[in-house]
Amino acid sequence: MGRSSKVIERDEVVVRFSGDSGDGMQLTGTLFSNTSAVFGNDISTFPDYPAEIRAPQGTIGGVSGFQVHFGHTEVYTPGDYADVLVAMNPAALKANAKWVKPGGTIIMDVDSFDERNLGKAGYLTNDPITEDKLGDFNIIKAPITMLTKESLKDMGLDNKSILRSKNMYALGLVYWLFDRPLVHTSDFIKKKFAKNPLIVEANLKVLKEGYNYGVIIQAVTPSYHINPASIKKGRYRNLNGNTAVAWGLIAAAQKANLELFLGSYPITPATEILQELSARKDLGVKVFQAEDEIAGICTAIGASFAGDMAVTSTSGPGLALKGEAIGLAVIAELPLVIVNVQRGGPSTGLPTKTEQSDLMQALYGRNGESPCVVIAASSPINCFEYAFYAAKIAVEHMTPVILLTDGFLANGTQPWRIPDLADYPEIKPNKPKVSGEDWLPYMRDPETLVRSWAKPGTPKYMHQIGGLEKDEKTGGVSYDAENHQKMIETRAEKIKKIEDHIPEQDVLGSPDSDVLVIGWGGTFGHLFTAVEELYSEEGVKVALAHFNYVNPLPKNTHELLKSYKKILVCELNLGQFANYLRMNFPDIQYQQFNKVQGLPFTVVELKDKFKTLLED
Repeated sequence: MGRSSKVIERDEVVVRFSGDSGDGMQLTGTLFSNTSAVFGNDISTFPDYPAEIRAPQGTIGGVSGFQVHFGHTEVYTPGDYADVLVAMNPAALKANAKWVKPGGTIIMDVDSFDERNLGKAGYLTNDPITEDKLGDFNIIKAPITMLTKESLKDMGLDNKSILRSKNMYALGLVYWLFDRPLVHTSDFIKKKFAKNPLIVEANLKVLKEGYNYGVIIQAVTPSYHINPASIKKGRYRNLNGNTAVAWGLIAAAQKANLELFLGSYPITPATEILQELSARKDLGVKVFQAEDEIAGICTAIGASFAGDMAVTSTSGPGLALKGEAIGLAVIAELPLVIVNVQRGGPSTGLPTKTEQSDLMQALYGRNGESPCVVIAASSPINCFEYAFYAAKIAVEHMTPVILLTDGFLANGTQPWRIPDLADYPEIKPNKPKVSGEDWLPYMRDPETLVRSWAKPGTPKYMHQIGGLEKDEKTGGVSYDAENHQKMIETRAEKIKKIEDHIPEQDVLGSPDSDVLVIGWGGTFGHLFTAVEELYSEEGVKVALAHFNYVNPLPKNTHELLKSYKKILVCELNLGQFANYLRMNFPDIQYQQFNKVQGLPFTVVELKDKFKTLLED
């Protein structure tokens, strides 16, 4: 098919699909992302859900968005501002116009821009272009609803089914705009609606006609061309963080030769981990959906006592409920992975938005001296890696491990090169080395202080454990004061010794910088991109230390921090990691950059902050 007379060559482009929560924007964005990935572009996505399941139609609160950043170089963020916005109604335009780059393209379904919908979105006039000062943008006023109805009027579909197809018309138009093939989406439609040939025919028809509409308007509308990326050969899968966590846990169970058990309760945005693992009975995964958060973790502790690789998944409110049971796993010294997909808080807070405000809860949110290992993933795809290593540490060091991800990582996607499990280390449970009267449940390895793990009921390894303090040798209940102090110190030292089994902290960016930016968890993509652009493109001397291991911290952390004149800690809370560093290394001065809006950082605001710090 013909192309526009004006084709814009770009290294990378950001597209945002936006509409009512029932307009299918998440599916539309996912299909476009998958097609771009198959085409060979590197991608990063950011689904943005409304908090309410069905907010009032046409309102700002009901807007659902999906942003994808793709290019022929490595992409680490879903982008700050969109080159192209698809707005299916006035509320979508109102909510997203400020996130479009100056001179960008806005595709509007003009059929929905009537007086009623304009009023719902908060417009004061019938001219949103003027009201939002969009005169310098490339506006494509496409009658998507009308053209969809016209296309399908003779197919015998009801009006609701016809309107549900208009997202495919919009998708076809965007495929034309970026010269993307239709074949991958066509195959998806044929497979998804295989039992309903009429729906297949309707969606394929409007998809193609949306593309053809682009051909019709090509004389007045520029299109974009982005070359494929140079990526390492292999098999790839577009993966989000929640699925990556589930698969990393499955891989760890296979490497440990243990059965995987998940005891959990559904909670946004962690539920997909429960769903993905429940579908993996073919791999021996056992899943129990409990009646509440407390039952979920208690069943996991029981499975761990019985010799399974045990996991529970949750978000911030659920982690609060699990606190007492985590303490039970600490004192019993049982392996357990607790996955906390952080969201906006406090209380119910912003359930569909991202935040990093559960760090102090993960570190200290239990009664008594109750140390846990805390690890934080930093990209959707490395959720696989850190889930794997969280399980490895839990099993080999007989301890609960809290794995922190967040809503941004959980729902965002990246191309994931499917690894060879042979490249991953073995996971070796600390099985008893003696038996009978020579074995006691709290005998420890003299180097790691890790006790052995024996299945209850096994001959020569009969034992019982619980939540009361243990005798340091027999594991029996003990109220002895000196024994309690020794056990408290031993459990803390056991966690401290894990620093010998994790990598030292590395630094990215300028090797001779006076300014060190510090981040942790899901802020990596934006921080790294900001540092890389300043250092590589502008010659600004700035470096980044991004932490994945939080407790214990890498062994070289203090030495590393001492070598920089200025340190800026950036996080999506009011300074929890900065305060944690102050507690551990009070001789060092820390500056902070904090954001708590339910949104990730933007690269633009980070670069401005770094430059200001350098100038000061």
